[in-house]
Amino acid sequence: MQTLKLDNTALSAIYSPAGNASALLVLAHGAGANFEHDHMSALSSALNNVGISTLRFNFPFMEEGKRRVDKPDVCIATIAQAVATANRLCPKAKLFIGGHSFGGRMSTHYAVEQPTSAVGIILFSFPLHPSKKPATKRADHLNAIDEPMLFLSGDRDTLAEAALLQSVTGPLANAQLHWLETADHSYKILKRTRKSAENVYAEAARVASAWIEEL
Repeated sequence: MQTLKLDNTALSAIYSPAGNASALLVLAHGAGANFEHDHMSALSSALNNVGISTLRFNFPFMEEGKRRVDKPDVCIATIAQAVATANRLCPKAKLFIGGHSFGGRMSTHYAVEQPTSAVGIILFSFPLHPSKKPATKRADHLNAIDEPMLFLSGDRDTLAEAALLQSVTGPLANAQLHWLETADHSYKILKRTRKSAENVYAEAARVASAWIEEL
C-alpha cells in the first residue's frame, strides 16, 4: 500500500493496487470511522482479490478528529480531489466512485453536482434514512444520476428498510440492488442463520466485479 496526500489538501489516503486490475474504486468512508477502519480495510482487501484497486481517503472532519461530518460541498470537493488523484495514479483504469454509508451517499451527490470521469457508483450500505426513522428523502437526487449504480446492502440494515430501498432503486433504470443475507449496516452477519458459506465481503466484491464486467 502507498500513503499519499490528496491534491491541494493535506488529507491522508491509501492506494491499494490489485494485480491485473480491471478497475479502480475511489472508496469513501462512513460518518463514524476513518479509511483505516477494519470494515474499510476488509472491503478494500476483498475488492483487491477480484482485481479492483482502491483509493481510500479521509474526509476533512475525520482527518481533524471531529465528530460532526463535513457539509456536502466540502465532501464533494474532497471526492473531486480523490478522483483527480485516482486518474493520475491509473489514467487508463476504468474508474468508479462510491463508499460505505455516508461516503457512498456523498459520492452520489458528487455525481449530480460535478462532471465526472467515473464509469459507475458502488454503494456499500447506502444510508437511506436514520435508524428507526424510515424515509426516502435522502434518495430524492438519485434519479438525476446518469452513471450506473450498484447498491450492496444487508437485509438487516436498520438504516435502509428493505421495502423502502427496493421502492427507491426499483424505478431507476441504471440501478442494481443486491441483498447480503443477514448482514447489518456494518456487514456483521448472523452465522447461525446465514445460509451462504461465502464471506460477506467476498460476496460483495464478487457481485461488484461481475457488475463492472457487464458495463
